[in-house]
Amino acid sequence: MSNVDDMIVRAQRFINSTYNNGATLGISKLEEDGRTGWTTMYALTRALQYEMGITALSNTFGPTTLSTLQTKFPKLDQSTVPSWAFGCILQSALYCKGYDGGGIDGEYNARVQASVAKLKQDMGVDGAFPGNSLEPKVVKALFNMDAYVTVNNGSDAIRSIQQWLNGRYVNRRDFFIIPSDGHHSRDVAKSMLFAIQYELGMADGTANGVFGPGTQAGLKSHTVTTGATGAWAQLFTAGMVLNGRNTAFGNFTAEVQAAVRDFQSFAKLPVTGAGDFPTWASLLVSYGDQTRKGEACDGVTKVTSARAQALVAAGYKYIGRYLYNPSSTSLPEKQIQPGELDTIKQYGLRCFPIYQTWSRSADYFRYEQGCTDASNAIEWARIHGFKPGSIIYFAVDYDALDSEVTDHIIPHFSGIQRTIGELSGYGVGIYGPRNVCQRVSDAGYAATSFVSDMSSGFSGNLGYPLPTNWAFDQIATVTVGSGDGRIEIDNNIASGRDTGQGDFDPGVPRTDDLDVDLDKAKYRATLLTDVQAYLTSIGVPETGGEGWTADKDWVTYDAITTTQAFDAVMDKDWLFTNLARQLRLRKALIQAPVLWELRKLNALDPIADDAVRHGLKDDSSTGWGQIFAWVAMEARNYCIQQGIINGTPLNGNDKRTVWDRLQDPNYNITTAAYLTIYNAHQVGIDRPSLTTGQADAQKLLARYNGTGDGAEQYGRELVGLYNVLENYNKLSRAGR
Repeated sequence: MSNVDDMIVRAQRFINSTYNNGATLGISKLEEDGRTGWTTMYALTRALQYEMGITALSNTFGPTTLSTLQTKFPKLDQSTVPSWAFGCILQSALYCKGYDGGGIDGEYNARVQASVAKLKQDMGVDGAFPGNSLEPKVVKALFNMDAYVTVNNGSDAIRSIQQWLNGRYVNRRDFFIIPSDGHHSRDVAKSMLFAIQYELGMADGTANGVFGPGTQAGLKSHTVTTGATGAWAQLFTAGMVLNGRNTAFGNFTAEVQAAVRDFQSFAKLPVTGAGDFPTWASLLVSYGDQTRKGEACDGVTKVTSARAQALVAAGYKYIGRYLYNPSSTSLPEKQIQPGELDTIKQYGLRCFPIYQTWSRSADYFRYEQGCTDASNAIEWARIHGFKPGSIIYFAVDYDALDSEVTDHIIPHFSGIQRTIGELSGYGVGIYGPRNVCQRVSDAGYAATSFVSDMSSGFSGNLGYPLPTNWAFDQIATVTVGSGDGRIEIDNNIASGRDTGQGDFDPGVPRTDDLDVDLDKAKYRATLLTDVQAYLTSIGVPETGGEGWTADKDWVTYDAITTTQAFDAVMDKDWLFTNLARQLRLRKALIQAPVLWELRKLNALDPIADDAVRHGLKDDSSTGWGQIFAWVAMEARNYCIQQGIINGTPLNGNDKRTVWDRLQDPNYNITTAAYLTIYNAHQVGIDRPSLTTGQADAQKLLARYNGTGDGAEQYGRELVGLYNVLENYNKLSRAGR
């Protein structure tokens, strides 16, 4: 077992053995795994509370715990630690923080004293709390998961700011020791506001870490300029460093002035080179100075002629409007209304499109949903008449944790980018908190960011700088105009990276006959029954069948039943639907060959694939749809040449790469869809559409298998499967 600390094991064992009535105390039996975590810290906190006589134990080292400690033990050292257990708790906490606890023997010995002195030095409070005693605020900081050394590539400059803040303000009542780990965070952002309030002369109890009217008024009289020194210069340069600006923490030098100018230009502030109020505000809170006049806005209200005039009169140039509203009752004008874009154009405004459905929790976001959202957004953008080149902003409208960005949101935007990039001429933007925007953009899945900076309390905004590719910065809700022209909007600062669209195509009429996801609750079971019945009727039973009845055991290697093949196709129903809608053809034309090829997999298929993997062959029919790489390349190149999809033409050097990609069911199914279009070209019939007839459907399906008598039989067999699938797809379309 790696990363096991034997002393943390001993600390966990101490808790388990000393507080064996832990269930009564709310102390869970700890896993003795030698790893620090919140469970261990909570147990130590409860044990400390118990030893101090607190009866209502809690995982939180809150006001009661701190005040009790301050009253009973204003300093803990070798002469004041009250008991063996109390000393062991302190030693255990030191080990959990990565410091030498001097054994777990209850003694505040020389090793403990040296560790405490080092801990306070790391925190930056050794000047405020000299010596090797443990003061109550230091104890509080010891019983959490904060780090006081640089971790995970933290910045030494940020760490020096954290230590400075701790050392200067730790003796104020409501200021608590923050991490000194080299990373900006919510706690650091709040500590900066406390520090400013203290420097403004606010008393304990008045200072609250909130960017309120008193703080704003005070900052307006504390502009810092070149040559400034002392606390105000340090706080301002700290703000610059914490916002990712390449400058030194300390005095306001000429170099700092140059960096300020760069920051002001980047954030679209007046470029003064001084630490004035607008600049202070942008450094301290995500929305900055909310009195700034933006050139962009977004809203959920139809832009009428009167409202357009009001927006223009108020100085607005760009407006964000929603492509789609999933609710038929809430905010009836949220979606772009008929004729609205004409009005926007008439008054010289420009529009940037936003796509949002129910994107308010992590479980919404996944690769499949991203593909579906992108497909729907493409449809609606074309319906409204947005030209190629328009950037569509996909919303992440909640406070996503960093782990959720990794596990949910980045895969979601990967699906968006793949779909938008291949099937349209639109660009991908993201709407959300700063951290979400930056991480998705860094992953290559968004060109520009529309930042939800009004939500200043979001963890994804606190402690994160404005994204490098920001296009619109949402800072306040305002109302402009009066009478018929009155409209409530979100006021946005525009960077100029995206100017929306000022001219629009006539728009594609909405087609109600496009395929939809199968109504699985209503039809899945009966569809499976009908698929099984049809396949059985042509000699393909649930298991076995033609080609599977030989005596050799190896013939049945990796056999897939009808149900398994059907379930696989149903699990990808979202992808078949997206492709059918984007390519405007019947979904069953793609489903039928993929389902058939899955069901008919046999032992020779994996053998051929292994030969390619080991360099014995250069190609094989592979993946769900059993497609050769060279066939995939021809089909994709044809669709690229016809302007059906985007991409760079493939050549012989790409064969192995394409073969590898065909192992991905999503790529394989997508290729099967493009092959359906290419096959129409090869057999000399019209491109498949929503009205493709039986005869042409059979020809397309036959060509999937090649040419000749075998292909003709393939087409006859598959057109029956196509009809079964299309029957239920049609029922789902009718019941949408």
